[in-house]
Amino acid sequence: MTVGLIHYLIVAAILFVLGLIAIISRRNAVGVLIGVELVLNAANLNFVAFSRYAERGIEGQIFVIFIILLAACEVAVALAIVINLFANLGAIDVDRAGRMKR
Repeated sequence: MTVGLIHYLIVAAILFVLGLIAIISRRNAVGVLIGVELVLNAANLNFVAFSRYAERGIEGQIFVIFIILLAACEVAVALAIVINLFANLGAIDVDRAGRMKR
């Protein structure tokens, strides 16, 4: 059995759906961030899979590097927000973050 493009796309779709479910259903900020990372990894898998089956396949890996950089920046900003939430509210519940409005 050979692994084709459709197999990569199915795995990426499963990762995307699991990430979307985690984003929608979680109240915890860390759970939401994990969901965002799953969605970004699904996009990475799609880029790598399409670049493997294309004639000139280096562009997919370049996009993946940019997405990994974006994810690292997102985690740094999100960690600062989570620390601020915990310092002000004593919990990292996303629903309670609305109380921080002035």
